[in-house]
Amino acid sequence: MTEIKYTALSSEDKEQIMLFQWAEIAAMTYPELKLMYHVPNEGKRSKITGSRFKQMGLRSGVPDVILPVAHGGYIGLAIEMKYGRNTLTDNQRKWLGMMKDNGHLTAVCYGFDEAKKVITEYLRSAPTLLRKTE
Repeated sequence: MTEIKYTALSSEDKEQIMLFQWAEIAAMTYPELKLMYHVPNEGKRSKITGSRFKQMGLRSGVPDVILPVAHGGYIGLAIEMKYGRNTLTDNQRKWLGMMKDNGHLTAVCYGFDEAKKVITEYLRSAPTLLRKTE
């Protein structure tokens, strides 16, 4: 695995990197983890870049981690990662609510350990039977 230099990263970034490093290894047990991805909504950008990203579909408040796999009666899992005393923004709260209303399990996880536990429990639950369309 590639060595990662953490010095310029926030603590939340570090926790999320550890989560995806764990997921890479845990995919041997849970192959569905290969579908998990991060939504890069955060970060400082110039006004021009920010405007272009918004035109391309960037949405404030979208959860950090998405696992588009159906388990436990849900169609997918959406996690908002937090660290320390960080709390949800209004937009993050709205997104999590909309995703929950549309069949996703949602969670706010403070750090790697909590996110790993939520994901593991989710993947250990029975797969949700979805009607396949042709």
